[in-house]
Amino acid sequence: MASKKYLIIHADDAGLAWSENKATQEGILHGSISSISLMVPCPWFYEMAQFCLDHPDTDYGIHLTLTGEWKTFPFRCVSNPDTIPSLVDNHGFFFKKRTQIRDYAKLDEVRRELKNQIDYALFMGLKPSHLDSHMYTLGLRQDLLDLYIELGKEYKLPILLSKKLIAYTGENPTKFHLPEGCCLENIFMASLNQLENEGLPAYYDHILESLPEGLSIILIHPAKSSSEMDQITINHPNFGAQWRAEDANYFSSLACKQKLKENNIELVNFKNLEVLNLLGA
Repeated sequence: MASKKYLIIHADDAGLAWSENKATQEGILHGSISSISLMVPCPWFYEMAQFCLDHPDTDYGIHLTLTGEWKTFPFRCVSNPDTIPSLVDNHGFFFKKRTQIRDYAKLDEVRRELKNQIDYALFMGLKPSHLDSHMYTLGLRQDLLDLYIELGKEYKLPILLSKKLIAYTGENPTKFHLPEGCCLENIFMASLNQLENEGLPAYYDHILESLPEGLSIILIHPAKSSSEMDQITINHPNFGAQWRAEDANYFSSLACKQKLKENNIELVNFKNLEVLNLLGA
């Protein structure tokens, strides 16, 4: 894939809320979103799962979830919380911070919860194409990263491995042992600084205009502008309501499609054999 520009436009957090689902579905059907991932513990997972079942050409993975970062919108685990006490608070909700998983999570309990998330999705009839990690929490410790790789092998699904995403968590990727040839580093994700200054459309225009040859991924978090999303993301501008609305608007626009065409970028997803080969799947 080195001689052309291939791009996965990957929408995370499907299932988070109705506003998230609606924007994601519009981006898949009419926009430029080429792949998504579903959060099984979230309250709107069922609706998004039904959409995927009704649209079998959709490329979707499981967004393995161990944290719920929102002030008034916590995520409840899929497992019985009594069986995973190192992952939840006194009310059975996931912790808000990645550091709490890094410092307290017991590996067997992480394995139990993540397998339950995957198995529940399979029980519903879903056929995911890949696994990835919410907030890249599985990149916090070597044993969590090893489990991530183990789950990919057990379920015969590619996983998204990246030193760049490990660094995004604040950890030093040079301290981790990673399989050779399976990491993808051409990964792009906006920042709060870009949102507040140049704006996300300008950032995405720049990425598409300067995209390197080979395979790249843009990670986005689209949601419709709504009072629902305003409340979910209250006091949390990072990946907040404005951010998600700008993602939704840009990647459902004709301008984005034109920008892809002008720069000879081919959209792909985790169902493409070339992508699977590159990821070692």
